[in-house]
Amino acid sequence: MIIFIKLLLAHLLGDFLFQPTKWVIHKEVHKIGSKYLYAHILIHFVLVLILMADITYWKIALVIALSHYVIDLGKLYSSKWFSNKSIPFFIDQAFHVAIIFGCAYYGEVIGQATYLIGLMDWGLITAVFFLSFPSAIIMNILLERMSDQIPLDHKSLPNAGKYIGMIERLFVFIFVITGRWEGIGLLITAKSVFRFNDLKESNSRKLTEYILIGTLLSFGLAILTGIIYTAY
Repeated sequence: MIIFIKLLLAHLLGDFLFQPTKWVIHKEVHKIGSKYLYAHILIHFVLVLILMADITYWKIALVIALSHYVIDLGKLYSSKWFSNKSIPFFIDQAFHVAIIFGCAYYGEVIGQATYLIGLMDWGLITAVFFLSFPSAIIMNILLERMSDQIPLDHKSLPNAGKYIGMIERLFVFIFVITGRWEGIGLLITAKSVFRFNDLKESNSRKLTEYILIGTLLSFGLAILTGIIYTAY
């Protein structure tokens, strides 16, 4: 495990601390011809050797550096196929972590992967997923007739309400399963403060009731899910 942690730390340092924004931009423009791409790969090689503090790990450092080069090139040339730039970023990171995992546990990758899968709390995974997109759809269905009566006289970020709801439900769920019920009250207070100006400016009773109903439903789903999970 310590080898995996050190290799992961080397990756995080190389990708996020020792890679200036101008390097990223230069790579996106010049791709395989970017001098910073090769500097970036060299940094990863050196970081692995430094953190492992053992020259005998040079083969692992080389594998990680070369695979990083290939994966980064794949990202640079495939980014144009994605309208959402976060998708190639997360795919890129997933490949890097997979290579690191393979290097840390080479010879017993399947055994270690099986062991980690066995440690997974499937009830927790199911609960967290339910509170994301399924709950958002449920909320949309329940509030659909009410939302049609609310005038949209202001601009907002696309799907902002949906993602805010997901995040708040996850927070409530965490508070419930950890027994920190007072955190729910703090979350409601914080949300009320942020919503105060919107409600004050709109001076709409329908909007106030809509937000209140939506908040209570969202919190209720999270609380119920938390109670079911702890009982499970």
